[in-house]
Amino acid sequence: MTDQTPPPSLEELEARLAQARRATHAPSSTGDRKDEAGNGWYGIAFRIGAELVAALVVGVGGGMLIDRWLGSAPWGLIVMFLLGSAAGMLNVYRAVNGMGYAVGYRRPEDAGQGGGASPPPAKDEGEGNSGH
Repeated sequence: MTDQTPPPSLEELEARLAQARRATHAPSSTGDRKDEAGNGWYGIAFRIGAELVAALVVGVGGGMLIDRWLGSAPWGLIVMFLLGSAAGMLNVYRAVNGMGYAVGYRRPEDAGQGGGASPPPAKDEGEGNSGH
């Protein structure tokens, strides 16, 4: 009833772990595509195009609705087209720089990249308000 085979040694486990890690970090053979999820050049180009088109469609559509509602043609369309263009460019900028987060938020490991102010240096536990 009991299995009498000994468990694998630690060296065997380490070798299997190293082999699995090498297999997951191996570069793909397709060249310009990073993985099957579309994170390569084609995926980035499609995302940039979609961001621009979506922002312009929302801006122009909103401008046409505002013009129809207020009877202010063509000023609502012009203003909303400009706002949609600016929003599209901002989205493209954020997509290219990898800042697809809410404004002002970055992951801790990305804090030193992409421009902007550097985070303040971390204080040791002994510094700062030592009586509170």
